[in-house]
Amino acid sequence: MITRNLFESALVTPARQGANKLLIVSGYATAAMAFHHLDVLRREVGRGIAVNLIIGMTPNDGISRSNHLGFIELAESEFNGQFTCSYVMLDRYPVHSKVYAWLADDEPLYGFVGSANYTQNAFLSNQREVLAICDAEDCLSYFNELVSDSIYSTHPEVDEYIQISNDQHYNRRRNMVRRDADQDRPIAETTEMSVEHVRCSLLDRNGNLPATSGLNWGQREGRERNQAYIRLTADIYHSDFFPPVGVHFTVQTDDHRVLICTRAQQNGKAIHTPHNNSLLGEYFRNRLGLANGAFITKEDLIRYGRTDVDFYKIDDETYVMDFSV
Repeated sequence: MITRNLFESALVTPARQGANKLLIVSGYATAAMAFHHLDVLRREVGRGIAVNLIIGMTPNDGISRSNHLGFIELAESEFNGQFTCSYVMLDRYPVHSKVYAWLADDEPLYGFVGSANYTQNAFLSNQREVLAICDAEDCLSYFNELVSDSIYSTHPEVDEYIQISNDQHYNRRRNMVRRDADQDRPIAETTEMSVEHVRCSLLDRNGNLPATSGLNWGQREGRERNQAYIRLTADIYHSDFFPPVGVHFTVQTDDHRVLICTRAQQNGKAIHTPHNNSLLGEYFRNRLGLANGAFITKEDLIRYGRTDVDFYKIDDETYVMDFSV
């Protein structure tokens, strides 16, 4: 039975030993975990590894909009051809199992079963989980049994088979708190009074927009000009509002974009998009009506109507960023 180093033992080592395809059945899963795992495999194994995920508890709980959009982004853009995600459909039995089957092409090599969902909380935190080595062919057969009960996250009619919910609404349902909510209302409007949140200024402590840091981080010689990060003040980065440095988290914006983020710099005092530091800068320039790579001024923010952003914590891997006026 494996009780320590589950991530390395079950999700990385088999790839180092010749496996090139991972089939996962997990009751719950997050896009942040999928990105973190695929990114580690890409950097440390150095060759294409396919990960096919089936999420099992969607008949009961549906899927949060941020994770749904994150899975689509991974499947269609970030790891196109290497990652697929499917949901067990509403009219089928829910699946609470956690099964991991490694294959070399189509030959089963390694199998694991246990308590660990495909989430960073299960694999990368201090939460106690166990996995046991089992027959890889049995794991493969179990995965294949569920294929016909599931639908791809990228299917054009997926919302007819799966409940896709505003993140706060999804979180309430998972915690068995049933309350009506209008999913078409702005995210900030539905979360402001009941979800932990912080406000992050885009200006420095003197009330100015820095010329070569923050949103203008790329505005220096040798950098891609869209590179940007969001500065956190000491009271925020010393708190446990955001995950520790190195842990990825999903950020859904108020206009329904999804960014995979992490904390960086000394003490984790900055938020950035680790796989491409330009994504955050491109996003803010687009919201401000500026060209890619443009220098951002304080006057641009004032003209737009905000000099700060609000972050709402849905859970330890999921956040909402509100930059609406």
